[in-house]
Amino acid sequence: MSISQTEARKVAQLARIAVADEALPALAAELSHMLQFMAQLSEVDVTGVEPMTGVEKMRLKRREDVVTDGNMADTVLKNAPDAREGFFAVPKVVE
Repeated sequence: MSISQTEARKVAQLARIAVADEALPALAAELSHMLQFMAQLSEVDVTGVEPMTGVEKMRLKRREDVVTDGNMADTVLKNAPDAREGFFAVPKVVE
């Protein structure tokens, strides 16, 4: 299947990509190559091959869902421009 320059212009417009007129032949050629590759992939016999979600059969490691403060309050407060009594100090906004 071959993509014309008119079709390439339409694809660029739908993708909201600005393509100069002199770049349309190259874009049309690239899109044609992509479609040819996809057609080539559709010829591959995949009967009996299960779809995979990853390359390794592995379950995610689980941990107990516990809320903590991270035990890093002092380290976090070192990033604050102004900290007082274990809290971030911010300027008063409403009077």
